[in-house]
Amino acid sequence: MLAYPLLFSVGPWEVILIVLVIILLFGGKKIPELMRGLGKGVKSFKAGMKDVEGDLNEIKKDINESDSKKSE
Repeated sequence: MLAYPLLFSVGPWEVILIVLVIILLFGGKKIPELMRGLGKGVKSFKAGMKDVEGDLNEIKKDINESDSKKSE
């Protein structure tokens, strides 16, 4: 059980190695494009989550209103 948390610990040398491998694989010119795409994806995901939360709030409101009308 002790080895499990140590398995996923990432130190500074591992981060440097990962960054170097990414630079070697994609090159310096592709990295900004990749990051831009990643940023757009995260922004789109957050917007979708807000839409879902808004829809859920509307459904809850409708349910509460129909319950209050039934009890009258």
